[in-house]
Amino acid sequence: MKKPESVDAYIADEEKWQEELVHLRTLILATGLDEQIKWLFPCYTYQNKNIVGLASFKDYFGLWFYQGAILRDADNKLVNAQEGKTQAMRQWRMYNKSEIDHELITSYIHEAIENEKAGKRVVIVKKQVVESPEFMEALQQDHALMAAFEALTPGRQKDYHEHINSAKRDATKQSRISKSIPIIMQGLGLSDKYKK
Repeated sequence: MKKPESVDAYIADEEKWQEELVHLRTLILATGLDEQIKWLFPCYTYQNKNIVGLASFKDYFGLWFYQGAILRDADNKLVNAQEGKTQAMRQWRMYNKSEIDHELITSYIHEAIENEKAGKRVVIVKKQVVESPEFMEALQQDHALMAAFEALTPGRQKDYHEHINSAKRDATKQSRISKSIPIIMQGLGLSDKYKK
């Protein structure tokens, strides 16, 4: 996916959920938030602080709240898209137009804005990176590879270690290492290959 030039362009490229995204965008803009594109998606901010995002996927469309974990969520609309990984962000998934509840969505956005104004934030607990011994061995055997890996951001380095460590079999670990090497040599993170 290439970065859209504007929110209009993002919505125009949408085939399945275009009308729904327009409705959500209208609701969000009515709260006075600023609009921009961040990380390939529409993002809405208050004084340059991320409040809510807008996105569509194959089976659903919806919102994500950057500090969603501290929202009251009395209606149980929010989910953690990556349990055990994501600490602050929460998604509100919708599967059809009838699920767009203007009043409820607006109340969640206003609460998120008020939380930002009050300085409320999720305290992020940083997970210790567990280095993959097999991966470290491969890196140490190739100075150019090690240099390319060390030039990556800490988050990208962590992604590689976690990806390799999550393999149960040694053969799978070795396969993941082999497939990662050319990506690292290009200066890319593990998920960067999916971005255009």
